[in-house]
Amino acid sequence: MLIADRVGERLREERERLGLNQTEFGVLLGVSRGTQKNYELGANSLDLRYVAALEEHGADAAFILTGRRSTPLGQLFTAAEEELINQFRSISGDDQKAIRRFLKAMADDAAKGSN
Repeated sequence: MLIADRVGERLREERERLGLNQTEFGVLLGVSRGTQKNYELGANSLDLRYVAALEEHGADAAFILTGRRSTPLGQLFTAAEEELINQFRSISGDDQKAIRRFLKAMADDAAKGSN
């Protein structure tokens, strides 16, 4: 598989890293949810304005386009955070959903406690 063949996959990964759904990410970058979905599926090539907007909104365009991060993950995350990410990626989709629900419940409780 060529590096370019995985652009959509890496785009989805960056969107998820930023904690946005397809609609939110598309609006942020000036495209519809359908266009965002097609970019992630690899059905459409990324528009140059879209690529420029990626960087403006915190996505790593270099990683999306080439598969190489412009900032090493070690500078983005602590070793413990990187370990959690790698563990999360290794489990099933259903288990990932369960972990997300659990973390959301914990964050909601923490937010209530700080009020």
